Amino acid sequence: MANLRYVITLIIVCVTAAIAWQARAQAPEKLPVVATFSILADFARNVGGDRIEVAALVGPDGDTHVYQPKPADAKELGAARLILVNGLGLEGWIDRLIKASGAKASVVVATKGINPQKMHEEGRIGPDPHAWQSIANAKIYVANIRDGLIAADLGGEAAYRANADNYLAKLDALDKEVLAEIAKIPPGRRHIITTHDAFGYFGTAYGFRFVAPEGISTETEASARDVAKIIRQIKAQKIPAVFLENVTDPRLARSIANESGAKIGGTLYSDALSPPDGPASTYIDMMRNNVRELSAALAN
Repeated sequence: MANLRYVITLIIVCVTAAIAWQARAQAPEKLPVVATFSILADFARNVGGDRIEVAALVGPDGDTHVYQPKPADAKELGAARLILVNGLGLEGWIDRLIKASGAKASVVVATKGINPQKMHEEGRIGPDPHAWQSIANAKIYVANIRDGLIAADLGGEAAYRANADNYLAKLDALDKEVLAEIAKIPPGRRHIITTHDAFGYFGTAYGFRFVAPEGISTETEASARDVAKIIRQIKAQKIPAVFLENVTDPRLARSIANESGAKIGGTLYSDALSPPDGPASTYIDMMRNNVRELSAALAN
């Protein structure tokens, strides 16, 4: 009797193992995708779901403007089937890196179709690359990523379209949430200082005026003259708050706040998400965090 039970147990174990092996063998290989930075990677995960494996070259709290590629990045790109870039001059290093990697993957420019705002930097006028700061633009990112995934993996078209539709509905709901929160802030108090000029699209979409001592890129250092001008502007216009950013040195913002009398209004996430245990580990959480910080500092 004991031998019979042993044999039955052994058969069950073998059958279970065989079924599991067959399921793994039949499971489709995940599409390897590389995104240049964490926000793009989050969009891709929401659209790609279980069919893709996403790597971000510039991770949480990383500064894409000044990123220095590593040898491992070239290997990552070489193995990719799809490469997602922001474009509009954000990743000045990406074309050289792709060429050096020998990558054969398709490249999707996520800002394709977006009408870029213009920005001044060191006497030059160029496109503002921070287009994701508008939720309306984020939806264009998602559509471009969806189309790129379909082109790279036609068998997943139905899944990518369904995932994208679901995520776009979440972005629509987020936009309404953001508008409701911003409505609590008097229009006359929607003038704020940030460390670098990353929030132009947000300002246009939601009625804010952002002033920054640095230009488009964090590579640009603020001059003493620029800082003095901003301090005078804060005092003259009674700008209530100076905000820190997760990708920049907070000392400049703190110095401006001390000199001008404006208060420190908290940390805004501009060019990168937070680590998984932070307040902005996804795009949706990032936008919620930023609006929450703005409202807390400016609503009263």
